[in-house]
Amino acid sequence: MQTIRIEKNDAGQRADKFLSKYLSKAPKSFIYKMMRKKNITLNKKKMTGSEHLTGGDLIQMFLSDETIEKFSESKSQGPAVRDQKALAGKLQVLYEDEDVLFVNKPCGLLSQKASPGDISLVEYLTAYLLEKGEITPEELRRFRPSICNRLDRNTSGIVTAGKSLRGLQVLSGMLKDRSVRKYYRTIVYGQMKEPVRACGFLTKDEQHNKVSISSKPSEGSVPIETEYVPIQTGAKHTLLEVHLITGRTHQIRAHLASLGYPIIGDYKYGNRRENDRLKKEFGLTHQLLHAYRMEFPEETAELKKLSGLIVRAELPKQFEMIQKVYI
Repeated sequence: MQTIRIEKNDAGQRADKFLSKYLSKAPKSFIYKMMRKKNITLNKKKMTGSEHLTGGDLIQMFLSDETIEKFSESKSQGPAVRDQKALAGKLQVLYEDEDVLFVNKPCGLLSQKASPGDISLVEYLTAYLLEKGEITPEELRRFRPSICNRLDRNTSGIVTAGKSLRGLQVLSGMLKDRSVRKYYRTIVYGQMKEPVRACGFLTKDEQHNKVSISSKPSEGSVPIETEYVPIQTGAKHTLLEVHLITGRTHQIRAHLASLGYPIIGDYKYGNRRENDRLKKEFGLTHQLLHAYRMEFPEETAELKKLSGLIVRAELPKQFEMIQKVYI
């Protein structure tokens, strides 16, 4: 028999969802059967799974230790001890409080795993919190700190994460309702001399992981809106600040290319000849796009420390080097 005390990161969620995470390898039919037979109880009473958990609740599982281990993830939920310090030390933290964490993701690092063997930003985040003692391997069975916004592997800059369930839920909601303003920096081929607020429709080709932009809606398309402000203009290039109003797959990259201002280094949507030259001259092998700044609303009711907060992520050195030469 095992007793689980519900802590703050467990509270507020449905009991069946909590059990599905704790017994992550168990079929849902098994979990519901155990609840019906009172082999899993809540506060010593029969449960249905639809209950919303509160701090201090007790879930008792009248199951053998072997059964619990069989249906649970390994207790070693974080990185191996030998890797933990190395991963934790590489995380560039921009802002942190008890609920949220903002980091500067380098180019080349996945935001989340694409396959089981990947090392992603989530593993760096987990190692960092384990190293600080803010979470334990056992607690990771029940709640995993997670990122709230994703960037393409080869886009650098600000990624936000929830350290607590409250932080994860509230921050994700703020990003979804667009109350947080997100700004990017990029260098494009061509001279943009006036600000542009551009609308259009984006259609994704799932098979080729590529999108197309059109001025009129079509089957499967979604509306997009982006604001571009030139900061500096060179002979053939422009340094832009981009306000991402809607957030769709490859929106900035494809939208700029459709307007005639492809991002330098972008082989998927850009100018191949220009990119080959930049690759030879600077070793640039990816789109030069950086999530530079986030601005939070003045009144943030549930996460008060974020009220009016402005977070910035310094530009990568390669970005600064190319900017000095061409802008």
